[in-house]
Amino acid sequence: MKIGIIGLPNSGKTTVFNALTGGNAETAAYSSGQLEPNLATVKVPDERLNVLAEMYKPKKITFPDVQYIDVAGISGERKSGGLPPAFLNYIAQVDALLHVVRTFADPAVPHPEETVDPRRDIENVDLELMFSDMAIIERRLQRLEPEIKKMSGKEKELRTQERDVLVRLQAGLEENQPIRDQSLSDDEAKLLRGYQFLSAKPVLVVINVGEDQLGEDIAGSIPYNHQKAAITQLAGKVEAEIAQLGPEDAQLFLADLNITEPARDRVIEASYNLLGLISFLTAGPDEVRAWPIRQNTPAVEAAGAIHSDIQRGFIRAEIVAYNDLIAAGSMVEAKKRGTVRMEGKTYIVQDGDICNFLFNV
Repeated sequence: MKIGIIGLPNSGKTTVFNALTGGNAETAAYSSGQLEPNLATVKVPDERLNVLAEMYKPKKITFPDVQYIDVAGISGERKSGGLPPAFLNYIAQVDALLHVVRTFADPAVPHPEETVDPRRDIENVDLELMFSDMAIIERRLQRLEPEIKKMSGKEKELRTQERDVLVRLQAGLEENQPIRDQSLSDDEAKLLRGYQFLSAKPVLVVINVGEDQLGEDIAGSIPYNHQKAAITQLAGKVEAEIAQLGPEDAQLFLADLNITEPARDRVIEASYNLLGLISFLTAGPDEVRAWPIRQNTPAVEAAGAIHSDIQRGFIRAEIVAYNDLIAAGSMVEAKKRGTVRMEGKTYIVQDGDICNFLFNV
């Protein structure tokens, strides 16, 4: 999973990046204009793997990864010709956007709009993303029209469909509707798969609060009613400092501040929920591992997350729910209790299912 961290300059993007990754990326009160992103990969915490490791004593434990990409601040690109190509290259391939919005007050860190106003800032960045998408659509339509006139048959039909969808999306964007809010059929989505529109990506808005705002539910007071979107809050500066501490000291500071879990865990959970991800598990003496998949994934497709050969030669899946295995204490006992099941291709894999796929190729 790749998450792109965006926001206005001086919103605390890089501080949040450090809070999520435990990194020490340089932060500055003034935007340097540097486009080179900060990159870091963190493990998705899953205590179930540690429990299974105690049972199976595997050679290794493999947690899923989340890669965070902290890019340059967005400010005024609509007036200067759009988002820079380097920015677009870094952010186009991410699975979701994490939009950091400032509510903390700090005279030493001037706001680019001179005042702190989270609703205005959210709208401004959303407009920048939509403007970028409109520019892409406009350039494509300029090329499509003459191409369609020279085509015939199925190719002409597909390009005409593509043009019609783009025209519809363009009209919605002009009405300040991000693409994620505009309905697309499965066939239309396939036609547009290569575009990587920014306003189509799921977005997690993170309200970056000051330490003096920790007890306030600021995120809950800001409406953000869009498809594939969610809003939460954290204290970036505080949590970045905590992320530098050892586990015991970190827990003490979190408890002292009435923070139930570190920013990393909260944001990863929110990102999984936003993207509709769950994890199935595999366990044995060689490896205990979590495999992220989309919700409502059938067993045969889940098998493909491990290897395409397993999907191709799928026979059936031996499955036990995590809680049932832990209650039994071993796979042998779980089988005696009848909680281990054999499922076919169409079985919908559930979060925490421990799967053993039988296949033949």
